[in-house]
Amino acid sequence: MRAVRWIREHAVLLFACLVVLYMLIPIFVIAVFSFNDPTGRFNFTWVGFTTEHWTNAFGIPELTDSLLTSIELAAASTVISTILGTMIAMALVRYQFRGRKATNLLIVIPITSPEVVIGAALLSLFVYAQIATGFGTLLIAHVMFSISFVVIVIRSRLIGFDRRLEEAARDLGADAKTTFRTVTLPLIAPGLGAAAFLAFALSLDDFVISNFNSGTTVTFPLYIFGAAQRGIPVEVNVLATMLFMVTLVAMGLTVWQQRKAEKLAAVRPDADADTGFPSSSTPPAAPSSTPA
Repeated sequence: MRAVRWIREHAVLLFACLVVLYMLIPIFVIAVFSFNDPTGRFNFTWVGFTTEHWTNAFGIPELTDSLLTSIELAAASTVISTILGTMIAMALVRYQFRGRKATNLLIVIPITSPEVVIGAALLSLFVYAQIATGFGTLLIAHVMFSISFVVIVIRSRLIGFDRRLEEAARDLGADAKTTFRTVTLPLIAPGLGAAAFLAFALSLDDFVISNFNSGTTVTFPLYIFGAAQRGIPVEVNVLATMLFMVTLVAMGLTVWQQRKAEKLAAVRPDADADTGFPSSSTPPAAPSSTPA
């Protein structure tokens, strides 16, 4: 009875742990099979343990080139989409202008639309404009669908932002640039990091839109799709495991930065609006009229 009662009290926690475990099982399988020593071209059956593929992780030039292309593409699209998405989010949250509601709607469309539709539409646009498909068209496509995610993440961060902190900095003599650099940017840094990390992961992982607009450029997902027809090499598992480890480190840094920003955000300008004195302290006593 005690065990049943404990399960009922922690049912939500247990269910959440099972869901997380379910999502991590494929990654765990990939990591385990990166140490496999298959006898054929297919790495589906465990044969034996070996670290040979880890010591020669970059031994396949085509695989290494496709990974570097994906990293370069993801880095470039992340920088561009993060800068543009942050400016759009700040405009949507802090300013009133004509077409603001329509902009909010247009931001969501790339997320809700199927990737097949977006990829085909972009390809039609490039063909109509007579633009040769390749790395440039891939960059345009990845920036286009990454901006929406950046705007949503940054906008949610800005909505809960306490503008009194900026006003306090301006009252102390800081100009607009200094206020943004020393107050606004550190407080929205966790949102920026999360948005940039999400944009990077989406770009690195994208296949459908890239398949339409890649031309002769081969990214990491496109290489895996092509290699699946003849047998995926074990080095793919090795590189995938490395990427997951880098992801864990990035997530840890993001959480650390978020906690740091929460501590900064906990500092509130506590001046009382009516008296002008800090609310945590009493106003200074008036000078005594009694002669010494």
